[in-house]
Amino acid sequence: MATHPQSVTGSPGESLRSKCALVVGLGKSGLAAARLLAQAGAHVHINDKKTESELAQLAIDASALGVKLHLGGHPDALFESADLIVLSPGVPVLPVVEKARARGAKVISEVELASYFITSPIVGITGTNGKSTVTTLIGEMLTATGKPTFTGGNLGDALTLCVGSEASKHGHVVAELSSFQLEDIETMRCAVAVLLNVTDDHLDRHGTFAAYAAAKGRIFANQASDDHAIVPEGDALCLSIARAGAGTLHTYGGEKGEVRVEGGAIVDTVSGLRVPTSELGIRGLHNQANACAAALAARLAGAPRDVIAAILRSFRGLPHRMVHIRELNGVVYFNDSKATNVGATVAALDGLKDLPGKVVLIAGGLDKGGSYAPIRERMEARGRGLVLIGQATPIIQEAFAASTVPVVLASSMDDAVNQARALAQRGDAVLLAPACASMDMFRNYAHRGDEFARATRALGATP
Repeated sequence: MATHPQSVTGSPGESLRSKCALVVGLGKSGLAAARLLAQAGAHVHINDKKTESELAQLAIDASALGVKLHLGGHPDALFESADLIVLSPGVPVLPVVEKARARGAKVISEVELASYFITSPIVGITGTNGKSTVTTLIGEMLTATGKPTFTGGNLGDALTLCVGSEASKHGHVVAELSSFQLEDIETMRCAVAVLLNVTDDHLDRHGTFAAYAAAKGRIFANQASDDHAIVPEGDALCLSIARAGAGTLHTYGGEKGEVRVEGGAIVDTVSGLRVPTSELGIRGLHNQANACAAALAARLAGAPRDVIAAILRSFRGLPHRMVHIRELNGVVYFNDSKATNVGATVAALDGLKDLPGKVVLIAGGLDKGGSYAPIRERMEARGRGLVLIGQATPIIQEAFAASTVPVVLASSMDDAVNQARALAQRGDAVLLAPACASMDMFRNYAHRGDEFARATRALGATP
């Protein structure tokens, strides 16, 4: 695959010296961005609404860079003096940022900043659901080629941490990209860009589904004809978004995708790859689609067929993503705590179609906007019962008001697991796929998943 220099003579990366650069959001991404800006010779300021005591070690690490910290709020004067504003992915829409943008300040995301200094081709992956699994699969496939490979972005290490590495100069760069990161790119170019799906999510941030879809579509914005745009076969929305860019279009899945499920195997019609689905290391029908997307992207990025096949067989999935916890009294328990939106929960339910029984679903948490009707439809077809936890309980209850699916309420994860066990019958599955954020009851989705696994393993056998 051809080299795609992101930093060339006269590029933004070479015009940072002596500029006043403001990084908003002091998380891992913000700290990495500030370090890169300082190395490029900019006058760096960091702003965060949290205080020094709240930020703890992050504030200490930032101070060690020699940058100026402005904590505990977002003062207007700070934003008025900035030439460049770099937004960390978790930063909400701020009026002070929009004012600065309106007066002509350059506002970019951390991944855009990183791209100025990366000369290797970037493989970018976005989508509402599945992007972490696909990103990791592609990263492992390209790593197995023997070339230096960086895998990160919205997943794991910030993309700015890749800068200066061997992977960034003459290797592979694989980046998971969120809508938050993509909405503020300007020149970032993905040699291979993958859009897995677009369903309702983050409407509290983007306002409308159209705005959210448009942000996802930015992954194709700067592609040229020798780049590759990958979308699922038959997905009209994703196809239309990809066609707005100049990249060569490729599809996966369905009946006509270049890589698809055919005759019980993952088949690449171009390379001749064939891996029986029974040999995949990841479970669920939705993960078969993820495997197709990853195999196609890795092949277009230069991975040989045998390497792709080996990783498809060995990769066991990511924590809290459709993880088999245990089987007890003929009931299988799955942890998909990473299913933080309706589309992810629907995918998890669809992925269990091959089980002999029905599904008891544990859902709820912090509502993110959007309709729960798709979950109700799936549960009416295959659901044994619904157990609700968290603040979204009344909203989901209302969505199931006319449903025949039994709905019970739980006060804690232990209570939810016990309620689910009481509902389940031999041959069924108990599935944690909450369709909501976790921070009402848990630190994050991983904590929620860990609590589910603990409570599930604590169940004793019954006669």
